[in-house]
Amino acid sequence: MSRVVVKTEGIAKVVPTAEGQLTILAGIDLEINAGESVAIIGASGSGKTTLLGILAGLDMPSSGTAFLSGVEITALDEEQRAIVRGEQVGFVFQTFQLLGSLTALENVMLPGELRGEGGAEADARELLEKVGLGERFGHYPRQLSGGEQQRVAIARAFASRPNVLFADEPTGNLDTSTGQKVIDLLFDLNKEFATTLILVTHDDRLAQRCDRTVVIAGGRISS
Repeated sequence: MSRVVVKTEGIAKVVPTAEGQLTILAGIDLEINAGESVAIIGASGSGKTTLLGILAGLDMPSSGTAFLSGVEITALDEEQRAIVRGEQVGFVFQTFQLLGSLTALENVMLPGELRGEGGAEADARELLEKVGLGERFGHYPRQLSGGEQQRVAIARAFASRPNVLFADEPTGNLDTSTGQKVIDLLFDLNKEFATTLILVTHDDRLAQRCDRTVVIAGGRISS
């Protein structure tokens, strides 16, 4: 029997604007099983990135509940959610989000060092080798191409050995050829580490590689 790792019940997000209340999400019920890969797609402004942020505990809904690995994250404060994220979650962003003052190796070592793990450097070296950057350990983000920076970001995400990996438009800033290489890498590592993958994308190639697609329209899951 499959184990549910991400679950929402009646998730809504409403924000005030100059014109009045804006409903971004309106009653999202969703279950994602361990090991599943799920693409969240929809038009710009449909609420898919907002939903991703709530699933990952980065954002809070206006109402409803969300569970991550059995923990009701919507019942936690920010400090508590940060602890759960540190233990359970990895992230890959469109803008890479690497620390410019750290080398590729130091960026990938960071999750392990923050958890106080002794083998962070050896683990980071192995992961950078896996993503084809064994010759780039000492390079800073500014010395790397966009595709190389995203590969460092993927290595860093898997360095935390997450149960769930969230990716927000991971190919959005990459050309077609580089994007395809990043897609292949993301799914290869996801399979190797048996991670649950949840991603937001406009990239049809990326969505088609997933086990399932969830379409968001008008703040709701569209059939």
